[in-house]
Amino acid sequence: MAEKVKGPASYFPAIEAKYGQPIDFWKELIRGRTGQKHMELVGWLKAEHGMGHGHANALVAHTLREMNDKG
Repeated sequence: MAEKVKGPASYFPAIEAKYGQPIDFWKELIRGRTGQKHMELVGWLKAEHGMGHGHANALVAHTLREMNDKG
């Protein structure tokens, strides 16, 4: 039996269904906005893409964590 996804990634299926783009699309957009802080990125996703706070926060947290782990 597959392990249940926890944390920010648990939002990913709902994000893809609601906003019609794969998670990699959103991560690429976030990575392209260098120099912005977490809440600035969350605000941008909400304002520019109509994303809910929880979905935006989950995407930003997961993407920034990946970026920090890589480098």
